[in-house]
Amino acid sequence: MASPSSTTTTNTNIMLAIFEKKTNSLDLYRPLRNFIVINYSEREAQNLEDDLQTLKQLRSDVERGGAADSPSARRDLLQNYYKALCAVESRFPISPDKDHVNTVSFTWFDAFKNKQKANQQNIHLEKAAILFNLGAVHSQMGLSFDRSAVEGRRQASHSFIAAAGAFAFLRDNVAMKASVGSSTTLDVSVECVGMLERLMLAQAQECVYENTIAKGSSPGVCAKIARQVGLFYEEALAALSVAPLNQHFEKAWIAHVQLKAALFYAEACYRYSLELHDKEEIAEEIARLKSGVSALSEAKKSSPRGAAQQLLDGINKLETNLNRNLERAMKENDRVYLMRVPPASSLPPLPSFSMVKPMPMNDVLDASREKMFASLVPDNSAKALSRYTEMLDDIIRTQAEKLQQGSELARVRLKEMDLPDSILALEGNFTLPTALKDDVEAVQICGGPAGLEGELQQLKDLRRVNHELLVQVEEQLQKEATDDSQFRTQFGTRWTRPQSSTLTKNLQDRLNRFAANLKQAAESDARIERSVREHSALMSILDCRPIESALPTLARPIMSLDANEDAVVGALKQSLRQLETLGAQRAGLEDMLKEMKRKDDILPKLMTFTGSHEDLFRKEISKYDNICEEIAQNLEAQEQLLMHIQGYRQIEAAVAKFREIKENINEGLKFYVTLQDAITIVKQQCSDFVMTRNIQCREMIEDVQRQISGLSFQDGKSSASYSFPSTGQPHQTQRANSLQQQDPGNMPNTSHINPPYQPPQQPTMPTYAQTPPYGSQQQPPPSYHAPVSSPYPPPQHQQPAVSHEYGQPAYPGWRGPYYNAPPQQPGSMPRPPYTVPSPYPPPPHQSGYYRQ
Repeated sequence: MASPSSTTTTNTNIMLAIFEKKTNSLDLYRPLRNFIVINYSEREAQNLEDDLQTLKQLRSDVERGGAADSPSARRDLLQNYYKALCAVESRFPISPDKDHVNTVSFTWFDAFKNKQKANQQNIHLEKAAILFNLGAVHSQMGLSFDRSAVEGRRQASHSFIAAAGAFAFLRDNVAMKASVGSSTTLDVSVECVGMLERLMLAQAQECVYENTIAKGSSPGVCAKIARQVGLFYEEALAALSVAPLNQHFEKAWIAHVQLKAALFYAEACYRYSLELHDKEEIAEEIARLKSGVSALSEAKKSSPRGAAQQLLDGINKLETNLNRNLERAMKENDRVYLMRVPPASSLPPLPSFSMVKPMPMNDVLDASREKMFASLVPDNSAKALSRYTEMLDDIIRTQAEKLQQGSELARVRLKEMDLPDSILALEGNFTLPTALKDDVEAVQICGGPAGLEGELQQLKDLRRVNHELLVQVEEQLQKEATDDSQFRTQFGTRWTRPQSSTLTKNLQDRLNRFAANLKQAAESDARIERSVREHSALMSILDCRPIESALPTLARPIMSLDANEDAVVGALKQSLRQLETLGAQRAGLEDMLKEMKRKDDILPKLMTFTGSHEDLFRKEISKYDNICEEIAQNLEAQEQLLMHIQGYRQIEAAVAKFREIKENINEGLKFYVTLQDAITIVKQQCSDFVMTRNIQCREMIEDVQRQISGLSFQDGKSSASYSFPSTGQPHQTQRANSLQQQDPGNMPNTSHINPPYQPPQQPTMPTYAQTPPYGSQQQPPPSYHAPVSSPYPPPQHQQPAVSHEYGQPAYPGWRGPYYNAPPQQPGSMPRPPYTVPSPYPPPPHQSGYYRQ
């Protein structure tokens, strides 16, 4: 059960150790050798004779128990045997299956109830028992050290930490597998080994606490470490107090753990109260002391009998110290401080600080380097190895291609830049090619990138003016139609002139087409504006004067080579040298990849790994992450250097982009000016139409009123004094002229028609100063002339005559290829105004103002 400490520094440091599990004798040699002969060959069995004998001896030594061995020798034996079992597990399937090793049955007894045993035909119980015994041996080693000295306490703490690591490894890796089946013992269950882990951590932290006291640390530090000791014991006690462990351990064990938990809680209260007393926080000091006394009293009453007398003596001594300090604090409070003592339930938890954690056992128990039975490779392991090799080859191939592409890219890019000819140019007559320098000067003369913002604003202004003109025309026609509708409603059948919608259909269609194309133009303007924003950083270098200052890296060398060398040339040469260095690094990285692959042998790990192969593959492949990252950094560094070297290439790209945007803006400005002229012409036509309709309206009102008054309307001249022309026959009768002269206040004033929008002249936009093609060719529409043959337009079922002004298709200036509109019929309109030559040739693969 437990082994008491042989040496003590106080009456409270008695600790627990775990005895090893016992087993029955077992022959592994004969069943495993027969399996090799059957599944491989007799020759293979002879080659592995030494491994079989070694395994047989290890199992025999484990059966003998630890009485004849030192704790450290026993520890090494258990570790070696566990790694051998991992090798066996990966190569010998042990189970009742007829094709497996089915004559081996492992038997182990419970460490805490020796009459209980488990018998299983699988290797999981064997591995679990060995790990349990490894933890037990470490716990026994912890008790073997002399804890009266600092070094002894440190070594003891280390052993308890190792014991906790063994139990934690058992819980996480084997306990679940060993607990499956009808035959099992509770000592290797997840619940039990988890409790033992916390118990070993409690004892390790207790050793740390003893050293802390011996060093004379402050009461606050001692309180935190003591409290963590108590927490570990409380966690172990919680597991011992519930099923399935509450009926499995002796009462002395439970009493020991319960009293230790209370003892170190009270110890933390005692140490914390000393710090509170120094701070004169008397009220909380009293509350903490009372809480500690209460915990000890309750533990002594409720804990089972059987605890060691040394532990009980330590509790009594601590209780005496707590009561003494409590009495002192209460007297001081009554006489001096007069503070209200808070109830224990209102106090915050005592602070704690853990100084220990389970020792990682993965490396200690790693069987991947185990050579036992290395020549036996089962089929599933061979397939898994082939899969890993494919994954590794893919990584090597991908990275090698990246390295080769990087070298080829550098060669091609340098050739494109005419290096080393460009260095000679930098050292000789000019800093940039003459043609490129001329292009930059031309850009700067026309305003440069900074002038594009003003031209974008002009596009917005022109679009707004065109929109306002359309709205004005729409409102003019709508008002006339509304008036006509009101009179038609008022006079009924006496109102015989044609409806406005019949006469204005062609005008409305043209206005609708104007609006639709104006909307498409707005979308094109937005694309231009986005292009300016997106490429503003690139084009900003064109504002530099002189343009050579736009070569930032070349103008500021990475490293000064010598005092007399030109800065630009020196930087370029240094960049080229760095490119050579990166190339050499790539060659070294490729060699490193090949060497890593040559040495990468995961078969031993694969043979002993019991988890998912994919998990192992991910872990092993991650070894190559660092070199892959180095390759990526190398290629990125090369790209940056190439960008620095080809600084002047960026100037060429900036000029090309500026030309493209400039051409689009110019085309847009010409479009809006031409469209404005077209809308103005239609507006004039609408004004004439409305004026004529108003004259006709007056005459018809007079006639209708005479009819209503009973007057005779037989005068042919009277009926012919007004007419209703179609929208295709603009005219103006003599009577209309006379009426207009008689009442000019009611007639439209054509002299107030808004002229086309004239944007302000800017030196960067010479196209604005030019008169649009249609402005010089299109003449104002002729005045309306009413036909004298009939006072009304032809019936609606007949096709009215259509003049050139009203009958022609939509204005040709905005139905070109830039709006994705249907193609124009040949001969239906004059030549579009978009053929005005641009001051710059269009960029390659670009055409038209409205580009997607």
